[in-house]
Amino acid sequence: MPSRTRKFRGSRTHGRGIKAGRGAGKQGGRGNAGLHKYKFKSMLIYAPDHFGRHGFKPQIVTYHAATNVGDLDRRLPEFELAGAVSKDGETKVLDLSKVGIDRLLGTGTSQHKWKIYVEHASDRAKAKVTVLDAPPGGAPSQAK
Repeated sequence: MPSRTRKFRGSRTHGRGIKAGRGAGKQGGRGNAGLHKYKFKSMLIYAPDHFGRHGFKPQIVTYHAATNVGDLDRRLPEFELAGAVSKDGETKVLDLSKVGIDRLLGTGTSQHKWKIYVEHASDRAKAKVTVLDAPPGGAPSQAK
């Protein structure tokens, strides 16, 4: 019984047509090739969720409005205009929640003595100024 290979010797295409015997030509490419072109309808039927994003809801990131101890003197007119500054003898009393700031950082120095009402303060800021938790009204500040 002769083999098929032996049978097709001398035939250029071995009975497959011109391109059928070369690579993945007849099947239109390998794998998912052509899903956005000539295999689009089969993609819609068999794998409609193949393209696009799926899962992983976006994370909600909260940003804190912050200022440094060294910026307090420079921003004093802004704080006075907002009505957030009062005096207690030589000490200036500042409620940062009235100007929308909820974090005090410790970079720099100030020429005034401060009592500051703020939601969060770094350790370096606490060492440089007096940081209080509740504003003069008594309730904790709710600036976010």
